[in-house]
Amino acid sequence: MGESVTPRRFSVHQALGGGSVADVLLWKRWYASVGVLVSATTLWILFEKAGYNLLSFVANVLFLLVVILFFWAKSASLLNRPLPPLPNLEIPEEIVAKAAGIIHVYANYALSIGREIVIDKNLKVFLQVVSGLCVASYIGSLCNFLTLVYIGVLLSLSVPLVYDKYQHHIDEKFCLAHKIIQEQYKKIDDAVLKKIPLPSNKEKKTQ
Repeated sequence: MGESVTPRRFSVHQALGGGSVADVLLWKRWYASVGVLVSATTLWILFEKAGYNLLSFVANVLFLLVVILFFWAKSASLLNRPLPPLPNLEIPEEIVAKAAGIIHVYANYALSIGREIVIDKNLKVFLQVVSGLCVASYIGSLCNFLTLVYIGVLLSLSVPLVYDKYQHHIDEKFCLAHKIIQEQYKKIDDAVLKKIPLPSNKEKKTQ
């Protein structure tokens, strides 16, 4: 009998960027991960359960911060103490350019999807977009935006860690589910979608 070849392991850490964010999501810096989890849970309880207003919370936090820094600076000048260690309060141009580039890519992708639906009359893309919007609408009816963000934080701190530990078993299940979905979609495509008449290129030109 030949030796069984173990499948190549996918680096989740590198897929997440390989930086400090990946360390937090994979609990390599457990203290930072715990801090994110506790902060997110505290904010969710504060706004969702206690009924605290977001605008009032931000205003109060900024008010306390400004008051503390003001009196710290005043007392430092009177007692010959160092001033508050404030960082350079400006956004670098590199970060702005990077954010604009990311927004540009996603905006063009959304416009290309709209073009495929409206101009190219791509039925497959249309059904995918409609299904995604229906799922998003259903999820939005179950919980508000704040709860959805909190669930996203919980999933971000749990799914990458679980996948990194049980990667091979999860990949096997995903491959099996993907195969079943592809077979069902092919049946629907052969039975329904291919029977729907679409305008030909000649009809488009005459119009």
